[in-house]
Amino acid sequence: MENNKNVRFPPTLLITLPLGPDYYTHYDDDNELVSLEKTRWNVSDGQDADSGQKTVKYATVPDCPPVGLESLRVNDYQLQASSSLNSGLGPHRGRLNIQSGLQDGDEYDGAWCADREDQEQWLQLDALRPTLFTGVILQGRSSIWRMDWVRTYKVQFSNDSVIWSSCMNGSQEAVFVGNQDQETPVLALFPVPSLAQFIRINPQSWFRNGTICLRAEILGCPITDPDHEYPWEEKRGSTDKLDFRHHNYNEMRKLFKAVNKECPDITRIYTIGKSYTGLKLYVMEISDNPGKHELGEPEFRYVAGMHGNEVLGRELVLNLMQYICHEYRRSNQRIVQLVKNTRIHLLPSMNPDGYEAAYQKGSELSGWSLGRYSFEGIDLNHNFPDLNNIMWDAQELATDKKRVSNHYIAMPEYYTTTNATVAPETRAVISWMQDIPFVLSANLHGGELVVTYPYDCTRDWIPQQDTPTADNDFFRWLAAVYASTNLVMANPDRRICHYEDFQQYNNIINGADWHTVPGSMNDFSYLHTNCFEVTVELSCDKFPHASELPTEWENNKESLLLYMEQVHRGIKGVIRDKDTKQGIANAIIKVAGLDHDIRSAAAGDYWRLLNPGEYKVITWAEGYLPLQRRCTVGSEARPTICDFSLTRTPRERIKQVLARGGKMPRDEALRLRALRLRKLRVSTKILNHRREQQTRRAKAGRK
Repeated sequence: MENNKNVRFPPTLLITLPLGPDYYTHYDDDNELVSLEKTRWNVSDGQDADSGQKTVKYATVPDCPPVGLESLRVNDYQLQASSSLNSGLGPHRGRLNIQSGLQDGDEYDGAWCADREDQEQWLQLDALRPTLFTGVILQGRSSIWRMDWVRTYKVQFSNDSVIWSSCMNGSQEAVFVGNQDQETPVLALFPVPSLAQFIRINPQSWFRNGTICLRAEILGCPITDPDHEYPWEEKRGSTDKLDFRHHNYNEMRKLFKAVNKECPDITRIYTIGKSYTGLKLYVMEISDNPGKHELGEPEFRYVAGMHGNEVLGRELVLNLMQYICHEYRRSNQRIVQLVKNTRIHLLPSMNPDGYEAAYQKGSELSGWSLGRYSFEGIDLNHNFPDLNNIMWDAQELATDKKRVSNHYIAMPEYYTTTNATVAPETRAVISWMQDIPFVLSANLHGGELVVTYPYDCTRDWIPQQDTPTADNDFFRWLAAVYASTNLVMANPDRRICHYEDFQQYNNIINGADWHTVPGSMNDFSYLHTNCFEVTVELSCDKFPHASELPTEWENNKESLLLYMEQVHRGIKGVIRDKDTKQGIANAIIKVAGLDHDIRSAAAGDYWRLLNPGEYKVITWAEGYLPLQRRCTVGSEARPTICDFSLTRTPRERIKQVLARGGKMPRDEALRLRALRLRKLRVSTKILNHRREQQTRRAKAGRK
């Protein structure tokens, strides 16, 4: 770097600059930085001959993390401005990636906007302590009605908010390039890092058809002063020895192998398919008998990365598999029992193509939507078959609504063709759902702090309306289990993320009551399989900086574990043939008063999630007489065993029915479901073969 400039520090100041989790600067005997492999900068220090003050000379810019405007570590009171257009466009809204509602002009608009259009306007941060500021990331206003952004700006620093000095580029005041659109974040690194407590962003020019509006993040390293304590600072980080960093595709594969090598007796790596570009969808299985479904043992899954830029779920799932491995080896009895009694499946990246696109830009520069969609531009959260409206339409037309299937609903015919707009990632997950009798799942997202439960889709295409399932009470319980134990959601003093206050609903909400999502994975899982699934919005920040990951793990660790343990609530058992004692597959389990049935797995075992209470349970299978019994569910997190032995329909009974011109009950819904699944798998093979041929031709053309 040219025009190096000394930055002065008090002689007692200890400089501790984090370069990532567990990495800090290290100096040799000559006070030269030696941890060069983890940093983009070099430093030497000395003493000013005239004043005796310590001086530090920088050769390049220190790799400082965001101070926390986007992550909300910076409180609203730390932000001030020269003026504001209105209260909804105040300085507290000048946070990177903050989102506005559909309407402009309310209390939750999408930027800080100045009240006057001149070069004297500013947005100011009080870091509350000496901070080595290294750069600014700027973004325009979030709005579907307005186009506002800052084109150029200056930066000033102060230690008392009275006397200000400008950021200089040699002998001239530095002018930084801002935005060319509303959404793309633009990074500007300072020519020389500056030590101060206050920093101002001072717009100089802006979009000619707009006004002065901006969202920002500031990069800075807090300076540790052994002579001064900061009592407002919370203890951050984690004592768990996990790999807290962002893992791209190759690094994720290495971590999978490392965990499998450390815990080979309880882990298994497998894939369920490939993304459009050929990246494998890896799953880590954790069980005391990996690779095998054990009779009576429930199957659980976590799915993350459906939206590739919502990366916290991906890292939490990777942390979780490491944590379970470590704690199992330490004989942590909670983890040991979880592994022995549950077969766990962890899919950290459903959309690896989208993740790689966001990862290339980085945590602050990927914006709000880069990487959200698949390589083909498909939103995977809207890509599953819309079975809700198929069921509701059938109920509207039926003369006897009891004859309309409320479960195991077949996907529509058009969805199974090669021409259907169905992503390969979606096809892979649907096939996975058929192969394993999942009981409980959670779909990990980001960008908000709330847990949503089905249905996600409203009736009659209403944009927003509470649309409960037959299992609404249990779904609310599941959502509350996660939300009430999440350290951020459970904090009554937390700030809202963007413009919706979910705390008034205890941080849980029916998905359709938030916004309608036809074709969601949650609804498909409930209506097409036996699996109950919720969506967890984990963080206001979709792509937290790596330095935030230890804290986010602590925020979510108990929630992740406790939610998994809910798979053992309700009733479970085995449906058997009374004479042969063999398990009966696809037997229907009906709970009186709940208009949603489930079915037994291939070996005849079943799991029905229920709240505490006494239930009348009826089972039936094709070729068997129905059987009824009462089952009581306690408040403990362990299932009540309710086995059934079904008697085959007597031949005399069959003859009597046929003699009267009647027909024996046939499970036509099951046959149709199986037929459509076979068609989907055939079309998937055809499409995969086409892509492989295209890839081979492309490689041959490059040689």
